[in-house]
Amino acid sequence: MSTLPPSFPGYYVPPFSMKFRVLHNIPKTKAISLQWHHPSTLYLFAITALLFILLSLLSYAKASETHNNKTSSPFEFLDHLKGCHKGDKVQGIQDLKKYLEKFGYLNGNTNNDDYFDDELESTIKTYQINYHLKITGTLDAKTVSKMEMPRCGVPDTYHLTYGFLQGTPSEAVGAVARAFATWQGNTHFTFSQAQSFESADLKIGFGRGDHGDGANNAFDGPGKTAAHAFWPTDGRFHYDADETWVVGAVPGGVDLETVALHEIGHLLGLGHSSVPGAIMLPEILIGVTRQSLHADDIQGIRALYNT
Repeated sequence: MSTLPPSFPGYYVPPFSMKFRVLHNIPKTKAISLQWHHPSTLYLFAITALLFILLSLLSYAKASETHNNKTSSPFEFLDHLKGCHKGDKVQGIQDLKKYLEKFGYLNGNTNNDDYFDDELESTIKTYQINYHLKITGTLDAKTVSKMEMPRCGVPDTYHLTYGFLQGTPSEAVGAVARAFATWQGNTHFTFSQAQSFESADLKIGFGRGDHGDGANNAFDGPGKTAAHAFWPTDGRFHYDADETWVVGAVPGGVDLETVALHEIGHLLGLGHSSVPGAIMLPEILIGVTRQSLHADDIQGIRALYNT
């Protein structure tokens, strides 16, 4: 029988003993078996210490994971708003409104409270359309999950404000507001009137002749160029003040709302259409109204913004 050699200074000696036993009577070969004695006190202490270290490391890893999860998104305050819908009053809804304002879905004039109102429902529908979610107008689980995801800080900008140059007739203000409502009802955009002309995204007014848009964009008197608007993100929309502007189908007059529908299409990025009945046809008919969008107009704006 042989034993392990004695340890040398600085070398580790296992806290247990082993002995080798040679098994005889096996022809032309030898076999070695290990026999384990009961562990010593030092061995138990070492195992206990090792387990303690492992448990400490696991606890630290779990705590780090929990911390990382908690800080993975600054938008997790939305989690407790799941299931909220119009008519609810829940603490934290005002933070949701700030979120939607920050990313372009609400303007700064929104009621800063915890009430889930009509405007918030409409805004959430716009968000759901933009991200190809089921359109419910409520904070369902998939909508909240999408909102909580880390994202780019640049706003989506689907809420636009409009303002009128001082002196714009009230009839025109009402006609343009109705035209914006029509576009809002058929697209993912929302619109509201700004508190001032200067702060508006889209600026509307009347002009005649060379009115500050450059010689190539000067108006040319009645019966010719009735209005014009500029591409995104310029935002200018001007009526020619020399035209005979009316509300509705009036013989010899040009309907304010019909023209507004057309020019808003340009403000949003649409070009002219050749489809009969489309609001984006370049011709404006005297004494005739077109106060709804054609399927071609709707398909055009949805294709443009991939919605």
